[in-house]
Amino acid sequence: MLSGRLVATPAQLWDEQVLAPQFAYEAEHLLPWYVAVEKVLLLEYQRLGLISEERARAIAVRLHAVSPASVVADRERNMSDIAFALERHVTDAVEEPAWHVDRSRNDLQAAAQILAARSWLIDAAGDIVAFGRTVEALAARTTRMPMPGETHLQAAQVISPGFYLAALGEETLHVLRRLRVTHAELDVCPLGAGAMAGQELGWDRERMAELLGFSGPQPHALVSVASRGWALSLSADLSGYGIVLSRFVTDLMAWGGSGHGFLDLPDALCGISSAMPQKKNFPILERIRGRCAHLAGYHADLTLGQHSTPYSNMVEVSKEAGANLLPLLRTLRSMLSLFTTVVEHLEFRPERMRAACEREYLGGFTLANQLTLRCGIPWRAAQVLAGRYIVAAMRSGLPPSKPDGELLTRIAEGHTVPEPAELLAEAFDVDRALYVKTTPGGTHPDSVATMLAAQRSQFDEHAGWWAGRRDHVQKALSGTDAELGLA
Repeated sequence: MLSGRLVATPAQLWDEQVLAPQFAYEAEHLLPWYVAVEKVLLLEYQRLGLISEERARAIAVRLHAVSPASVVADRERNMSDIAFALERHVTDAVEEPAWHVDRSRNDLQAAAQILAARSWLIDAAGDIVAFGRTVEALAARTTRMPMPGETHLQAAQVISPGFYLAALGEETLHVLRRLRVTHAELDVCPLGAGAMAGQELGWDRERMAELLGFSGPQPHALVSVASRGWALSLSADLSGYGIVLSRFVTDLMAWGGSGHGFLDLPDALCGISSAMPQKKNFPILERIRGRCAHLAGYHADLTLGQHSTPYSNMVEVSKEAGANLLPLLRTLRSMLSLFTTVVEHLEFRPERMRAACEREYLGGFTLANQLTLRCGIPWRAAQVLAGRYIVAAMRSGLPPSKPDGELLTRIAEGHTVPEPAELLAEAFDVDRALYVKTTPGGTHPDSVATMLAAQRSQFDEHAGWWAGRRDHVQKALSGTDAELGLA
């Protein structure tokens, strides 16, 4: 018997619909972390003098051999519960009265979940770093390619793919910085909380946290078992990043369309129309954007799953509310894999981008600036004058590459504009437009190169930091095995 309170085993429907599927999920994804926690608890029993070193090693050997095949959901023997299954697995082979004294499933489960989530986060962060590095490499190759930048879906100023992609790099670094803050939330150990109010034996919570690779114990017992705020922080960070990525993908979809034709992908990453043989579609971009949307949906699910629940240990919060955390992380990693592949194979078409720049009067801002700086025309008047010139030139069918100095002089209405044709030629020179921006963070290729060098260094630092966290956890777990004589 597992309980003196209930005399019946779980109903078949309850088991089929809830308990057995939950067991299967935890056996597949959380079992190693449950075992890791049990090993640490075993060391504590030994330290407390409740279990001999010989008996502790026998239990440790039994735990170390656990696999999804060796623990199965059983309504009668373990109530289809992973913690009870582990308990049965050990006690079937080793009898030890003190093992599991002063214990609760609540903090055991909370510890296994946060250990798993921390591992998943480290994996996801590695993918984000790899994506950022791939973006930076493409950006570095395209800092001198003029292309039209848009505001309000209208061609606005000359930029470059490198400048644009550097923005994606900055956003990627932003989420990496946020994830390190979130990692700190996942780096506190709930063991020692018991059911909710602490435990009765002298458990060394600092030592247990250290043995599991945590920075320390969660200070409050109730927070340890009641809170899943770390799951909300993680899903918020990743869904927010997904929203940002969806905006960049939307631009790529527009630029790859026949209306722009600014970029291309290899045939192996493209699709066709079954009815229109002339079409080359980019469904991979649509898939990426669609998966970005899933991230926001999963975050909403995690949020609503906790909303208005009591602040205590609740299955609704610990299991139902977190059911889509792993799907969220898997979707993110799949989406990043696709997006990284796209960036690796993306080809910009300089001639199409330049032609688009040359069709538009993208130097209007520069023209107004020079009318003020060279000719002393007040700024607002210079803006009006530049606008009037562009309207008149467009009505006359003049492209930006054919400046009409006489037209500008007539429109100036009393203002002196020396060498107007030269001024116009400079203002609407497509190549010069990239270099005329001199402030840090602008389109000047040297400025973009500086930003990208800084990003490259930061991506390297983040890669090292996350790899260090993985190594730290692995070292801690290996140390636990060594103390139990398993290494």
